[in-house]
Amino acid sequence: MRAGEGETDGMLGGMTDSRITVEEGWERFYRWGPYGALGLSVLLSLLTFGIITTPRGLYVGGVLVTAAVALQVWRGRALRLGDPPGSAGGQVYYWMRAALAFALNWINPFFGVYAVLGYFDPGRLLPGRAVRAGLLATAVIMAGSNMGGFPPQGAVSWGAFGALFVLHGSLTLVFGHLGGREEERARARAATIEELERANTHLEQALRDNAALQNMLVVQAREAGVTQERQRLAAEIHDTIAQGLTGIITQLQAATAATDEATSRAHVTRAATLARTSLGEARRSVQNLGPGALEHHSLAEALKKAVDAWTEEFGVQAMFTITGTVEPLHEEVEATLLRIAQEALANAGRHAEAGRVGVTLSYMDDEVTLDVRDDGRGFDLRVPHPRESPGGFGLGGMRARAARLAGTVDVESEPGQGTAVSARVPLVRHG
Repeated sequence: MRAGEGETDGMLGGMTDSRITVEEGWERFYRWGPYGALGLSVLLSLLTFGIITTPRGLYVGGVLVTAAVALQVWRGRALRLGDPPGSAGGQVYYWMRAALAFALNWINPFFGVYAVLGYFDPGRLLPGRAVRAGLLATAVIMAGSNMGGFPPQGAVSWGAFGALFVLHGSLTLVFGHLGGREEERARARAATIEELERANTHLEQALRDNAALQNMLVVQAREAGVTQERQRLAAEIHDTIAQGLTGIITQLQAATAATDEATSRAHVTRAATLARTSLGEARRSVQNLGPGALEHHSLAEALKKAVDAWTEEFGVQAMFTITGTVEPLHEEVEATLLRIAQEALANAGRHAEAGRVGVTLSYMDDEVTLDVRDDGRGFDLRVPHPRESPGGFGLGGMRARAARLAGTVDVESEPGQGTAVSARVPLVRHG
């Protein structure tokens, strides 16, 4: 599973990196933003000294600013120690900061810059039921800051304060609602990312399990192939060399027991013929142990050499034909077709008593077919025959070879009408 796995990892990595970047930015703001807001408020207060801020207010403001800085240092230390959001320490920090902001705005309304921090983190510092109270407290401070400071003077100032409070309170509720929805979406995104990470973990585990299973199946298939090849070789030796040796022994015993020289010589001649035939079978079996013919030749060239060798061995005319566009095939496909052709030719030589044999290799769009036809005596497919002998390789073995490649082997034959063996396997191109 490898292109789809890479895309999943990239998507998860991008989403996680983005989330970490945003969270880190807010962490920096919560830690260092109050210092900046407090510093800007102090600067504006000093610039308005004598206009808004009085000497007495300056002294009191200095004490309150010092207290605000100490509060922020305490909060920074708590954050470094891993104080979680919504803790008791966070609630104390929020309300103490709000109280300092209210007092500082009583001295100078420009400390509203510091008070505006109360709009940013109530959801982070306060429990759910206290968030709205924290926002309304901040709205009171900001309304006083906007109208020029505390306390309001006269009915008009109180009316302006009330209007500003309603405005800030309404905006607070609206933005609080929007913030709540955004928080829900953030939680949903976090849950989605977590689910994707779990799914990715399960997918990676499934891929590892699949790879292990595939390796196990490859080993089992290799062991099964080795076992089948050993059985095939044992059956081949039994059906050819062992039978040939048995025939030689029989002929030599008959020659020894013969009473006249002509009969003895005839038996010796038959024994020599059997010996040469058995030697040819032994050489062919040894050749079939390895890639041999396919090591330095294409499938078409190897089949041509096999057909020519068979003609020379059995003295029967055999023709090799190619149809379609020749393509380089996968090694396993070529080896399977060559072995099936060799076995079909061997069966024809041993059993068919044919006068002519034709071998055709056909390349099609999505499959390759190999046809081996002879005009020999044929046989009844309903009756057990040496070509189907369970002790030998035979037609059953050819079918097993083709089946390993999701292919098939079909046989057509009738007594006196010859035999046709047709193998079909998928066209799998080389590398």
